[in-house]
Amino acid sequence: MRLFVAAVLSFSLLSPAAAQDIRGLEVCTAEKQMERRTGCLQANVEFLQQALARLARETGAKLAIASRDHAAALAEIATLKSALAKLDSELAQMRAKAEPGSKK
Repeated sequence: MRLFVAAVLSFSLLSPAAAQDIRGLEVCTAEKQMERRTGCLQANVEFLQQALARLARETGAKLAIASRDHAAALAEIATLKSALAKLDSELAQMRAKAEPGSKK
């Protein structure tokens, strides 16, 4: 994760205009004093870490919902398979009863 943040920061340092595509990031190259520039970069890092954490939570929630939906679908498929098997056996019994009567 730190490698990703470092890559984003190095990219933002190389092309300051591209950093403006991410809402909330500041252009740190405008700062003349090193302390202010460092503070700006730290603020950007914190912002990106918060954004990543939020996206991770949202993705985890979506995965949990998808997992529950998948489990419900599997349960429904199992129920439908058992109902189909029951109907097949009833149909086979009806055919078996009908055959001896038709041969007479």
